[in-house]
Amino acid sequence: MLCEVCGRQIFGKPYRAIIEGAKMTVCRDCAELGSASWEVMPTPPPVATLRLPRRLRREFRPQPKVSATRQQSESTEGLELVEDYNLRVRQAREKLGLTHEDLGIKLSEKVSVLRKVEGGKMTPSHRLASKLENILRIKLLAPPSEPKLPSASLSPPREVTLGDIAHLKERKREVNQERGPS
Repeated sequence: MLCEVCGRQIFGKPYRAIIEGAKMTVCRDCAELGSASWEVMPTPPPVATLRLPRRLRREFRPQPKVSATRQQSESTEGLELVEDYNLRVRQAREKLGLTHEDLGIKLSEKVSVLRKVEGGKMTPSHRLASKLENILRIKLLAPPSEPKLPSASLSPPREVTLGDIAHLKERKREVNQERGPS
């Protein structure tokens, strides 16, 4: 059984809690978010296990996992979000004929997050951007463009400091000594 708030599997007894007016089946941690609980559900009976003959059993050895976030962060490392990401997301979604709700279900994201991304009010994380790229078949992450160097002619003039005046006087004195006495 899965928690209706956090989505994790519930081990032990699930709780029935009222969270923001909705009656939900949740884990112990999420039950604390509710204002009241309306009953504790009994623990489901254990599932009977089938015992296979030894020759048919495979030993379970967990494989070392490389987390999906680590794989994704390595693949999106060094990439930056394109400037017109919100327009690209909206156009691609409309082109595929998806509503915000449909896209939210496909991405496992909240509809409000998708609306904020499309409205330009929120910048998507690299994880969300890559999920959007896969579902909508668009390009949102690109290599960084060349940094624009400020041109010297457009920079504001620098104010004169006391150190600059001291340098000028010293330089003037040196020039006068080179010329000799007049």
